[in-house]
Amino acid sequence: MTTHCTQCPTHIPYLTVSDTMASVSFYQKAFGFKWLNENETNADDVLDHVEMAYKDMLIMFAREGAFGSTKKTFTHLGVESPLTLYFYCDDVDHMYEQAIAAGSISLMTPNDAHWGDRVCLLKDHDGYEWMFATRL
Repeated sequence: MTTHCTQCPTHIPYLTVSDTMASVSFYQKAFGFKWLNENETNADDVLDHVEMAYKDMLIMFAREGAFGSTKKTFTHLGVESPLTLYFYCDDVDHMYEQAIAAGSISLMTPNDAHWGDRVCLLKDHDGYEWMFATRL
């Protein structure tokens, strides 16, 4: 497994997903993420590890059971995510509409928060919560 980012941030969320290809497609359509390690599969021709970028942010993820892991997604566990992934974008209203059109679940419509950001909160098919923000 080789990291494909050219300048890796010091903190990278590494998620567990139910289906790597479905997640790649979803994150591309919903959030505009770019897939960095296309065509990287394991010896069984299965895509275990994915790296995606949005602006200067990087996420990585693997499918349930990859690398001998017993980790499951929040959806498969039947629990709510205790973690919210917070990302800045150029236009939170556009990001929200794009994400809803791609199948995200709305948890909070875009609104002006008291701390100076316009924010929205979405949930993906694996139960991860994504808060997108634009500085006001």
